[in-house]
Amino acid sequence: MNSKQRFLAALDGRLPDRLPVTTHHVMPYFLEQTLGAIDNEAFFAEFGLDPIVWIVPHRADTSRGDYLSPDQEEPGFLASEQIENDTWRIRKETLTQGQYDTTRYSFDTPKGTLSMVLQSNNQTSWVVEHVIKEKKDIDLIGEFVTQPLCNVDAVNVVAQAWSQRGLVRGHICCFDFFGQPGCWQDACCLVGTQRLIMATFDDPSWVHALLTILRERKLAFIRSLKGARYDILELGGGDASTTVISPKVFREFVAPYDAELIRAAHKAGQRVSYHTCGGMMPILEDIADMQPDAMETFTPVDMGGDVDLEQAKKRIGDKVCMIGGFDQLHFFTGCTAEETKNEVRRCFEAAGAGGGYILCPSDHFFEANVELIRAFADAAQECRYE
Repeated sequence: MNSKQRFLAALDGRLPDRLPVTTHHVMPYFLEQTLGAIDNEAFFAEFGLDPIVWIVPHRADTSRGDYLSPDQEEPGFLASEQIENDTWRIRKETLTQGQYDTTRYSFDTPKGTLSMVLQSNNQTSWVVEHVIKEKKDIDLIGEFVTQPLCNVDAVNVVAQAWSQRGLVRGHICCFDFFGQPGCWQDACCLVGTQRLIMATFDDPSWVHALLTILRERKLAFIRSLKGARYDILELGGGDASTTVISPKVFREFVAPYDAELIRAAHKAGQRVSYHTCGGMMPILEDIADMQPDAMETFTPVDMGGDVDLEQAKKRIGDKVCMIGGFDQLHFFTGCTAEETKNEVRRCFEAAGAGGGYILCPSDHFFEANVELIRAFADAAQECRYE
């Protein structure tokens, strides 16, 4: 099999020729600091990993009067391209440059202005001032926020060029400049995780109102995906893990909203991988019952998660493809190549039986020993279905 066939066999619950092996997003920081700034495709070729290309091009919904911002900047990690209209105008103000670049983004509407402040370093970005400061702020988002749609033609150009080389991935649209694919996770980026959790107890109707607004925006994007030649799209986020929230909160405030997105994606002819970096064991069946095509990241205990990969396979391995489970913190640094290979074999023995498993680090990495990545790939290629 080629890499594309191998991935698709695993996603569809069929047996590939060998264990598919890949990684999540390849961090630019790692490429620059360790590999001389090679590109993503060269990274996969260098180590013999099954390659993935990520692409999330958007277009404006002109029927609503939306247009791509004339001051468009390169979208950040997981961000949407900036889309404006006459009632949703975006302004950018650089506050400081130094240890952390600090930027204020403002959204002007006829009834008021919303704003957020982000900081960044050469590894990542984070929120220091959330968009939603008062409960009434969600009314401005609900009335005026623009709705990015999928640029199907742009996706298909990449899919055609990528051909059989590997998997074409994307994600459900996020809020402007800083957001996440899942409804709850996107809301946490807008409100703040702790504050949103407290609101589920103090004012649950307000939380449901916000989640509904975000769900409707994401549904507009999902309906525009018909004909896009993605292999799989990401949904979810770590703030929906049981490392952060209780199973009860997940069942009331996460699953009903994201399950509807999954149903809509299937109707649009798309597969979905549900991303839960963190605790998963108490909600494995809850996630699987949402009927995603795959689940990730199966974060091990030593990485701060709670996953027993063998038990997870027994409980939900016949329902979804499992992606992840490899401890990149302890087996891409600070160990021998043989220890890395043994961890690969352990993952394969725990979750590989019958197919439906893609070996992958349990999320991103910024530092790694290149020889251990090579050992990771080599060991996986020896895990065969014969």
